[in-house]
Amino acid sequence: MPAILIVDDEPNIVMSLEFLMRKNGYQVGIARNGTEALAAIDQTPYDLVLLDVMMPDVDGYQVCRAIRDNAARAATKVIFLSAKSQPADVQLGYAAGADLYIPKPFSTRQLMEKVRELLSTADSASPHVA
Repeated sequence: MPAILIVDDEPNIVMSLEFLMRKNGYQVGIARNGTEALAAIDQTPYDLVLLDVMMPDVDGYQVCRAIRDNAARAATKVIFLSAKSQPADVQLGYAAGADLYIPKPFSTRQLMEKVRELLSTADSASPHVA
């Protein structure tokens, strides 16, 4: 069962994403800021990280770069979920190493499609049943 880390400092977003991911059969970890995210990533090999950009301490771009700089986490997929939706912000997200950048507000249906898509390419050895 794939493990997903949700990183966001907005409790309502964390709650709704956690519910959505668990309902779809994923294991879920939660970090409420960049520092917690970095600690969680060091301890657990997450398959996918749902990452907010704007956080009070370490921003999402820094967290994403840290994941990309960690050879042991090279296979981890990163999706930015951010209210920062200007082309320059999106470009920064991809430059930091994101697999996908989805502006808030987003459709949960679209998000689940993208999560499944990324996780099935990450682990094409075991077939995922939709």
